[in-house]
Amino acid sequence: MSLTELRGGVVLTMEDRVARSVSLFVEGARIVAIGAAPAGVVNEVVDVSGCVVMPGFVQAHTHVCQTLCRGAADDLPLLDWLRERVWPYEAALDERAMRACVRLAAAELLLGGTTAILDMGTVHETDALTDELLRAGLRAVVGKALMDAGEGVPPRLRETTRHALDDADALAARWTGAGDGRIGWAYAPRFVLSCTEELLRAVVERQRRGARVHTHASEQRAEIALVRARLGDDNVAWLDGIGMAGDQVVLAHCVHVTEREIGMLAARGTHVAHCPSSNLKLASGIAPVPALLAAGVRVALGADGAPCNNNLDAFHELRLAALLHKPASGATAIGAWAALELATKNGAAALGLASRIGTLEVGKQADIVVVDVDRPHIAPTVEPASAIVYAARASDVRDVMVDGRWLVRGGRLTDLSGLDAREVTARAREEARRLAVRG
Repeated sequence: MSLTELRGGVVLTMEDRVARSVSLFVEGARIVAIGAAPAGVVNEVVDVSGCVVMPGFVQAHTHVCQTLCRGAADDLPLLDWLRERVWPYEAALDERAMRACVRLAAAELLLGGTTAILDMGTVHETDALTDELLRAGLRAVVGKALMDAGEGVPPRLRETTRHALDDADALAARWTGAGDGRIGWAYAPRFVLSCTEELLRAVVERQRRGARVHTHASEQRAEIALVRARLGDDNVAWLDGIGMAGDQVVLAHCVHVTEREIGMLAARGTHVAHCPSSNLKLASGIAPVPALLAAGVRVALGADGAPCNNNLDAFHELRLAALLHKPASGATAIGAWAALELATKNGAAALGLASRIGTLEVGKQADIVVVDVDRPHIAPTVEPASAIVYAARASDVRDVMVDGRWLVRGGRLTDLSGLDAREVTARAREEARRLAVRG
C-alpha cells in the first residue's frame, strides 16, 4: 500500500488539547504514524506548511434530502415550516431529484471539511440518497424518516406503521456496512408528533437489539405543548420513559429541556445534536448547551437542513456554538477547544464511530481535513484551535481525505468524489425548477 506523509503543518489530533508541529502518515485507509516516520518508503509527500491538519468535521444532524429547498422555506416557525413548505417539498421528491439533491449536499459538505454525517432522509427514495452519499465517498449513518401519523402530513409521507418499519428494516439490511464500512444505519422516527406510540415503541425494540436511533426532540415550545397535551409529559422525559435513551440515541435540538430532562440525558448517556443556526432561523431558541455539558450530557453539532440554515457549513455552526452562549453563561462558557470537540470527537461518538474517527490517532480511519490558515483573515495564527473556530471559513479548506482517499485537493473536488461542482449546481437548479420549489 502507498504511504503518504503530510509534512510541515500543525496537527490537532483532538485526542487532547495540544497543537503539534509534526508529520502525519497515512497508509491505505488508516493513520499509521504521527511524528516519527514508520518503516517503509514514503510514496507521496504532501506539503501542508501554513495549514492546520485536523480530523474531518462530523455533523450529527443533517437532512441532505432537503437541499433543493434552500431559500424556499424562509421566515416561518417550525410547525408551519414543516406543513406549508418542507413536507410538501419532500412529498414531491422523486429519484432523479433526490440524486441531484444529495450530490449538491455532498459537494458542499466535502468542500467545507465535513467527512461524516448522521442524516435523516425523508420517507421515500432512501436507496438513491444512500447510494449518492456512498458514491461521493462520504462517511454516513443514514435513516429513512418514519412517519405514520401527524397533522398536515401529506399522504405520500404518511405510511402505515407496519410498512414504515418493514421498509426501514430492509434498508438497514441492504446498506449497513456498505462502502467498506463507510455507511451505517439508524432508525429515524421524525418526531413524536408524526409518529404513533406503536411505531416509537417498535423502534425502541430495535434499539435494544443494537440499532442506533436518530430523532428530533423539544425543538420548539409549540411542539412541546402538543406533546404534553397528547402524552401527559415533557418530550424528552416521555421518550426516556419508553426507553428511547442511551448511547445509541441521538436527539436533535433539545432547545427546551427541563432540569429533570437534562438529568435524564446525562444519566442515560443520550447524545444531543446542537444545531445553532437552525434554532435561530426557526426562532426555536438557544439550547442550554453549557448546562448540558456541565451535567455531563454528550453534545455534538449539526447544520440541520438547507431550508432552515441555509447551508451545511460546519465552520459556521462551530463559530456560533462557541459564541452564542457567552452572553448568558460567560466568556469561558464554550472555548475554542471545547467547540472543536463538539464538531469532531463528540460527533463521532454520536454516530457510534468513536473508535474509528473523530480524532487523529494511529490505527484510526484517515478522515482528515487540511485547513489553510495562512490567509489575511486568519493570520497571525497564534493559537490554531482559535484560528479554526473564530476565524476560518469553509473556503479555507484545502484538502479533504476520507478513508485514506483524497476527495478534495487544492479546494477542488477530485475525480474520486465523482462530483463536479459546476455540474452538480446546474443539475440542482434544473431539478428545483422541475419540482417548482417555491420561495
